[in-house]
Amino acid sequence: MTEPKQIVVIGGGITGLSAAFYIDRLLKENKIKADITVLEKNHTIGGKVNTLAKDGFVIEKGPDSFLARKTPIIDLTKELGLEKELVPTNPKAKKTYIMNRGKLHRMPPGLNLGIPTEWKPFMKSGLISPWGKVRAAMDLVLPRRKESGDESLGGFLERRLGREVLNNIAEPLLAGIYAGDTHQLSLQATFPQFQALEQNKRSLILGMTESKKQTPPPSGVPEEVRHSLFLSYRDGLMTLIRGLEDALRRAGVQIITGRGVAGIERLDGGQGRIVLDNGDSQIADGVVVALPTYALAELLPELPAVQKLGGMTYVSVANVISAFDASQVPHDLDGSGFLVPRKEGRFITACTWTSSKWMHTAPEGKVLIRCYIGRSGQEEWMKLSDEELMRGVRKDMKELTGIEAEPLFYEITRLPRSMPQYPVGHLDVIRQARKEAAEFIPGLLLTGAGFHGVGLPDCIRQGKEAALQMAEQMSRS
Repeated sequence: MTEPKQIVVIGGGITGLSAAFYIDRLLKENKIKADITVLEKNHTIGGKVNTLAKDGFVIEKGPDSFLARKTPIIDLTKELGLEKELVPTNPKAKKTYIMNRGKLHRMPPGLNLGIPTEWKPFMKSGLISPWGKVRAAMDLVLPRRKESGDESLGGFLERRLGREVLNNIAEPLLAGIYAGDTHQLSLQATFPQFQALEQNKRSLILGMTESKKQTPPPSGVPEEVRHSLFLSYRDGLMTLIRGLEDALRRAGVQIITGRGVAGIERLDGGQGRIVLDNGDSQIADGVVVALPTYALAELLPELPAVQKLGGMTYVSVANVISAFDASQVPHDLDGSGFLVPRKEGRFITACTWTSSKWMHTAPEGKVLIRCYIGRSGQEEWMKLSDEELMRGVRKDMKELTGIEAEPLFYEITRLPRSMPQYPVGHLDVIRQARKEAAEFIPGLLLTGAGFHGVGLPDCIRQGKEAALQMAEQMSRS
């Protein structure tokens, strides 16, 4: 009788859990027996996903939503039977604001990832000067770049649309996803579709306008959520983590928390030995490592490209969530919130009017607001106490929204080294690191947010891709 394959997934965040879910499914479909174990150093699974229920509020201390157009998370939601738990953003809170010269300006309708696709509202916007608008329109006639290699996201956007659009709109919107500096971030690793549109359509604006028309809403989900740009779950994003955990345990996958990994060794037969932090070890035919790249590098010191990957910068960020009585909030929170460009020199980098954007997050008559702190080159906040953080947030809130009241309560979440900064050439390093890993141990796969996408759908996609590779590897062996 054939012995079951031993598969170990290191890391119980969304990528690792998704990888384990799809590995189990694919191996069973291929009639390959396997014992699958997920190892998580912390005492809880889910990584940065962290939903808190408090006094009738639904509070996200980590990520707060996901892009509906990215199908991997929609597919997983349906596979877990959770599609009825999906909730859309408030259709009455479509406005988003960007600060410019100390004032909040409405982001012009028709922006697609910061790229103007409707000229009339863009031309009326006070965010860009008349010359800046003319410079952006030059994208319609500029030639495409001849070179096909990687470049910085900021360099690309400045080349196509000009410095004003980059600094006043694109930087706070796109760099905010990574808390990074657009001139340091890899275009191919962050927004490869921009490069593809330039090569195929020549004009970024024309290409984005066309692709916007072609993007269909997600299928197989309730009608009320089909046309929302962002989605969440009625009881928060932990709904997805709990769904994955339940599915994995029903499938017989072992989830071990509070147990880290100290090293990965190669055995003569091509298997791997997973050395645990308590000195125990486990033999594995296949290993998926879904950890931050700096933690990955500690496990594989023999692999040069993995060490280079491990040297990638991770930015530390924090968020402060405050609850108020609605009567204490003088500002008309008539949208989803506002973004703060780097040039404004504020303490906060963005603010979400959570209870306006998500109707399920606050009781009647209450307001929930989330402010963000920290980005590349602005991490001095790490030296501050919680009281000092709150003081900085409240100062900006008072000056920008007029809120002076003491909050009913607040929650501060510090996320050290949480945002990977993909440098130019990042994808080449990934390819080499994965090649080295496969040569070291044939069944060793490397993945996670530090590789190719930080959003929840991107992490799920990478987990599924690793599962497909693992299933193929186990079928061959």
